[in-house]
Amino acid sequence: MKDPRIEKLARNLIQYSVQLQPGEKVLIENFGLQRELVTALVKEAYNAGGFPFVAIKDHSVDRALLMGAKEEQYNMMADFEANVMKDMDAYIGLRSGENISEQSDVPDEKMKIHGNTIGKKVHREIRVPKKKWVVLRYPNASMAQLAKMSTEAFEDFYFNVCNLDYSKMDKAMDNLVELMNKTDKVRMTGEGTDLTFSIKDIPAVKCAGRLNIPDGEVYSAPVKDSVNGIISYNTPSPYNGFTFENVKLTFKDGKIVEASANDSERINKIFDTDEGARYVGEFAIGVNPYIQHPMQDILFDEKIDGSFHFTPGECYEDAYNGNHSNIHWDMVMIQRPEYGGGEIYFDDVLIRKDGKFVLPELEVLNPENLK
Repeated sequence: MKDPRIEKLARNLIQYSVQLQPGEKVLIENFGLQRELVTALVKEAYNAGGFPFVAIKDHSVDRALLMGAKEEQYNMMADFEANVMKDMDAYIGLRSGENISEQSDVPDEKMKIHGNTIGKKVHREIRVPKKKWVVLRYPNASMAQLAKMSTEAFEDFYFNVCNLDYSKMDKAMDNLVELMNKTDKVRMTGEGTDLTFSIKDIPAVKCAGRLNIPDGEVYSAPVKDSVNGIISYNTPSPYNGFTFENVKLTFKDGKIVEASANDSERINKIFDTDEGARYVGEFAIGVNPYIQHPMQDILFDEKIDGSFHFTPGECYEDAYNGNHSNIHWDMVMIQRPEYGGGEIYFDDVLIRKDGKFVLPELEVLNPENLK
């Protein structure tokens, strides 16, 4: 039996997220095979007058390729995928898989080969800056387990999150974007956290269902050398198949000078990937009313209601602070009372306390007003 929620999601992705126009080409790339949504996307692309192309990939096959990866080989693969991406007008990346740790034993030097080739030539140089794109997960038992929910309950949660009225959220974000664009100094506080930085003259960008599903964040970036203080992230943070916990970073003049976690040696190796890995490329405020708790999936966790994420590594072109790196690691701190609370100040004015916006013009972003 057809699930109308899948058809609605496919319609939203084609019509709202990538706004596919007649004659445009869209690449639908699926890690794992989710026939229902891929098929629905193909049909919706045809209904819009577009031309769908489909690529099916698999995480375990990808791991096997990475284990023996050679730079020459991956440069050829990157050229192949880049040539395909250049011909597309839009991209929909559907991610699913039974094991988030599938690549946990891939050596760092092999992951660097991928980042320096396919990650750079396809993702950072073509897809993100030049194409209409959206990425999303698809619900399965593994994701439900991470969220500590039954599979059926997680599916209900997933479709509530992914099919909410993103056009309403888009309008509600305007006041926060305007305020961030006028702000110089930001201060964030919470348990084990007291951090200051500037976002002066760096644009704020709203994310309301165009690039990620689920969505719900407004991002900017700190002036590269302006970050000072300490941050203690209170959500688990998977990276390359390993889940980091109790991450604590100390910044001086923009640079991470101390880093500790449940595996401090491992996290410092990541921050030694390149010079930019110890600087921050993104600061974002999460507002999705349906996402309340972390589930070790960054597409969900970075949108958690009452959270922010502070991201070591590569910056985005539309919120450019000059930092470049082969990593872009979104790590999340939740400031709602049950997670220890916290405050965000813009130019010494309190704008959010314990996860709730307190300025009247921003109250439209509180969860009761977005559902």
